[in-house]
Amino acid sequence: MSSRDKFLNGGAYCRTVFQAINKTALAAGTGDATEVDCAWVDRMLDNVGMALSAKLVITYTAALETGETLSFAGNFQDASALAGTGAADYSTAFAAAVVATGDSGGSTETGTYEVDVDLAGAREFIRAQITPNLSRGATDTCEWSASLVLFGDHRQPSTQATYSLGNANSI
Repeated sequence: MSSRDKFLNGGAYCRTVFQAINKTALAAGTGDATEVDCAWVDRMLDNVGMALSAKLVITYTAALETGETLSFAGNFQDASALAGTGAADYSTAFAAAVVATGDSGGSTETGTYEVDVDLAGAREFIRAQITPNLSRGATDTCEWSASLVLFGDHRQPSTQATYSLGNANSI
């Protein structure tokens, strides 16, 4: 496959894995400023190899009062087994970053927040730990989910997709 084919079908050179779904936070209440342990995932894919980097993608929607904010912070952990055996923090934590600010009169803000991580030195099993934080003392809410996009397997393509649309090359 040529480098142009790789550019036009980049999806074939990555794969996604689940981290967390339908998490909620209420300002100064349940889920706010509380670290969430995401799912352990295996970076190894049979007949392909081990992912060497990843992009954490957090999708969110938040109801925020004027000037109030939603931020996310977190870190990654690695382990020697899928159950989290020997879990330890891996790499530098990502500092709290404001991802949304309430508009005039209050607003619903929707978006994504991404964090890239080099996994070359990590053990086979990884997960993210994510902390949402709503700045207001009450009533603001947030719903969020997270996935990892894994890249850099030794053998390509690494996709788990059933179809490759808009491309003459099949997966």
